[in-house]
Amino acid sequence: MVITSINPANGTEIKSYPQLSDEQITDKINQTNEAWLLWKQTDLTKRSKLLIKLAEVLQSRKDELARLMALEMGKPIKQGVSEVEKCAAVCIYYADHAADFLKDELIATDASKSYVTYQPIGVVLAIMPWNFPFWQVFRFLAPALAAGNCGVLKHASNVPGCGLVIEEMVQQAGFPQHVFQTLLAGSSQVDAMIENPLIKAVTLTGSNQAGVKVAQKAGSLIKKTVLELGGSDAYIVLEDADLELAATTCTDSRLINSGQSCIAAKRFIVVEAVAKQFTQLMLQKMSAKVMGDPMQEGTDVGPQARMDLRDELHEQVQRSVQAGAQCILGGEVPVGENAFYPPTILTNVTKGMPAFDEELFGPVAAIIIAKDEEHAIQLANDSIFGLGGAVFTQDAARGERIAANRLEAGSCFVNSLVKSDPRLPFGGIKQSGYGRELGMIGIHEFVNIKTVYIR
Repeated sequence: MVITSINPANGTEIKSYPQLSDEQITDKINQTNEAWLLWKQTDLTKRSKLLIKLAEVLQSRKDELARLMALEMGKPIKQGVSEVEKCAAVCIYYADHAADFLKDELIATDASKSYVTYQPIGVVLAIMPWNFPFWQVFRFLAPALAAGNCGVLKHASNVPGCGLVIEEMVQQAGFPQHVFQTLLAGSSQVDAMIENPLIKAVTLTGSNQAGVKVAQKAGSLIKKTVLELGGSDAYIVLEDADLELAATTCTDSRLINSGQSCIAAKRFIVVEAVAKQFTQLMLQKMSAKVMGDPMQEGTDVGPQARMDLRDELHEQVQRSVQAGAQCILGGEVPVGENAFYPPTILTNVTKGMPAFDEELFGPVAAIIIAKDEEHAIQLANDSIFGLGGAVFTQDAARGERIAANRLEAGSCFVNSLVKSDPRLPFGGIKQSGYGRELGMIGIHEFVNIKTVYIR
């Protein structure tokens, strides 16, 4: 069997790779576990120096890596460069802070000495998606390696080249052989990977359906998981919002990565007092975005990553329109053997429509009218998802109160688009998953938090 990458901008085949057999996967996991037995004893200072070197490798190859992303999954090239720079930043962050995050914590008890120590647990299996093919991996890999763990990656089948070059760069940076390996495997092989006794934990970023399967399998084996799943982030625009800022930010968030982001804004809940003005501003800004060749610097929106994903998105738009939504921009499939879908705005969106209830993983904005602040919060929370959310208001205290206490999501921002940051924990609630990546909490997810008591 082979794994083939297809250029979504024109439908042409890029390259085919042989899929690993079950026996080959087992051998590679064995190799990584052997590497871990030595890596866990490696001085933290050396681990940090290697992470700095890995950041340097990423920076030196960022243009090449951005082109690879554009080829394999259609990311606009200027966004690809930013993604690689962010990967370098997370490596530097954990190189600088791992010693503080992992230092023993003395706790006063009736013992002569008692403390908490953070110990590596072994090989972590990462199951990662195609939409941020480097960032999703590095936000797991940097803290895992810093903590003394090792990793194996089952990447999405449409970005095999990205998966393999990550392994190559880890080696280029000087890490010991096999501390990280990419497994070119199919989805049907994941259960056996999780069942392997040398796999100590699993982290997955992906669909809700994939999250359920992985959680069930890992749970049956009492293995720790961190899941970052889908989202339908709501951005609330209140009557006192800076509408120019709100419309610009909402447009940028909706179209980042051509709309294919778990934490992209998807539902725009606007109080009726400013709904007409906000809608016109957003229409202007969405209309001005350039859809085209992801290799071109001027492109804002590239193709969707695969034809089937584009077709699924269009079907959700059509069902929403049939249910009463109004399409005021886009909504038409371009002609040609490609996976493009234009920036699209749906208005008159209400509960019961796919644009309200489901995750629309593409450049489609759903505008929802609220009577007032309380109604807007109710609509925002009326979702199975809880990944991110934002509120726009010129009253900072009002915005903070809503973000901190009222919105049901893992990350809530005021007057800004939702984004991940190496310094802050990231993850969701409800069907958007559990556990956290990044920050101090992220490195603690996959360590043995051990109590030591000396009488």
